[in-house]
Amino acid sequence: MKKKVLIVDDEISIGLLLSKFLTKNGFEVSNVTTGRTVLQILEKERFDLVLCDYRLDDTDGKEILIHIKENYPATGVIIITGYSDIKLAVELIKLGAFDYIVKPLYPDEILNTINKALETQEDLKSTQNFEHAGGNLSDFQDCPEYINGESDASVLLLKQIQLVAPTGYTVILTGKSGTGKECVAKTIHLNSARSKEPFIAMDCGSLTKDLAASEFFGHEKGAFTGAAFTKIGHFEQANGGTLFLDEIGNLSYEIQAILLRAVQERKIKRIGSTKEIDLDVRLIVATNENLVESIKKGSFREDLYHRFNEFSIHVPSLKHRDNDILIFAEHFLATVNKELNKNIEGFSDEVKKCLLAYHWPGNVRELKNVIRRIALLTDGDRIETHVLPLELGMSDYPKAEQDKKALLFQRELNNVKSLDLRNAAKEAEYTAILEVLKAVNFNKTKAAKILNIDRKTLYNKIKFVEIGDDV
Repeated sequence: MKKKVLIVDDEISIGLLLSKFLTKNGFEVSNVTTGRTVLQILEKERFDLVLCDYRLDDTDGKEILIHIKENYPATGVIIITGYSDIKLAVELIKLGAFDYIVKPLYPDEILNTINKALETQEDLKSTQNFEHAGGNLSDFQDCPEYINGESDASVLLLKQIQLVAPTGYTVILTGKSGTGKECVAKTIHLNSARSKEPFIAMDCGSLTKDLAASEFFGHEKGAFTGAAFTKIGHFEQANGGTLFLDEIGNLSYEIQAILLRAVQERKIKRIGSTKEIDLDVRLIVATNENLVESIKKGSFREDLYHRFNEFSIHVPSLKHRDNDILIFAEHFLATVNKELNKNIEGFSDEVKKCLLAYHWPGNVRELKNVIRRIALLTDGDRIETHVLPLELGMSDYPKAEQDKKALLFQRELNNVKSLDLRNAAKEAEYTAILEVLKAVNFNKTKAAKILNIDRKTLYNKIKFVEIGDDV
């Protein structure tokens, strides 16, 4: 039976093009141009999906979305918008939209998004999503490392996890290193029908061609030189559950071919065995690479990409989650307090400012490590600036000035180190000055006092760094 799609767009030409394209692809399509007409047609017939332009002459897509979700909750909604805006995306998805598509429209993207929306509806009906189960956020099962943030990016991330977790979709997780992609994968697993089955993580970043087949599929004893025992591969370990393949973009083209065959056939053989093993594994893969660009360059297989890309989630960088930094920091502090048997109550206002000002290139992983380190160095009940690492202590300065200071100071130290032993004392002096400056957040008055020299002498020794007067 054909799926019924309602197109809502006040640009008649676009509506007709979409209608023709979707009809050609097997859908039963109706077109309307106003919000008022939408309400009228929905009273008379039901649609599986509504594809709605955000801006209409008499209303907007948000109002139509609200009306549909209140009166026809089984109908999926995809919003078309002329600009990309994460706040708008969060708002629409929170209101119940499956997704939103940014103009200009591309046929493959439209068809892919529509098919995903319809398939997700079917999966959610069979597995029961959170709302149908009478649940809410309190029913959501976090992995131990997952932290619920309050930023728009975190709200959108959580909504996407909730949406895809109950389905059987293969998921691609994208995002910078350290953003917590494995944690997201675990959270998807814990909220799926496979939650009581194994979650197996595999790092593909350093996988060589020689080891790939053995790591993926296992081997029998004596299958090759050095195979002194039978090894169960990651696919077999994860059977019935979820296999998480991290850094998938680093796999060689040859290994990608091996992986594609297993994914397509849903069967594997251990090396040295003729027995086929049936696979029932959900795949979640992660990358910090742009796989579309890798396909264009010929380094990643397009057919493998489409096998994986049933649903994609972008895990945002910490710099795009400003409202979450202190939440995450408090969480990590509570964890390390238990680990170290300490009772540190929190952070000074100055430390909070530094945490918020820093750009966190290592993302959540870097934040976690920093909190663990400064908690270990803290003896009192509050973390103060003197235990902060150099890069955070400088974060009150504009970034360009931070980089300049660090670069110049390090360059001078390198110059000193490149000289002969007659300059060893000078090297030790510069090293001591740098360590003290780091400890006091580049406050030269405090540094001079600790170094037991006057301020003018300290200025002369570090004049090449061009540090301004203390505030």
